[in-house]
Amino acid sequence: MKTSAVTMANSGIEWVDIVFNWCVRLLYDWATFFGITYEEINIWIFIVVWPLVTLAMAFMIARLFYENRRLRNSLRLSESEAQTV
Repeated sequence: MKTSAVTMANSGIEWVDIVFNWCVRLLYDWATFFGITYEEINIWIFIVVWPLVTLAMAFMIARLFYENRRLRNSLRLSESEAQTV
């Protein structure tokens, strides 16, 4: 299924090319909407926003891991106290 639109991707894998072209067109539309260039929106997304989101997720995962560990230890303590009574 070829379209008459300009294609940017040429990987040889049709579905990859379709998804890539769709994403590039979406970025161009967003850039136009925000009044910036395609290159600027790429910088904002992949150099600024994505790393910040990744760091925030890593922090949240670590916090949840330690909270889970604390709750498990608390549960083990309450179970062992109940067995000794």
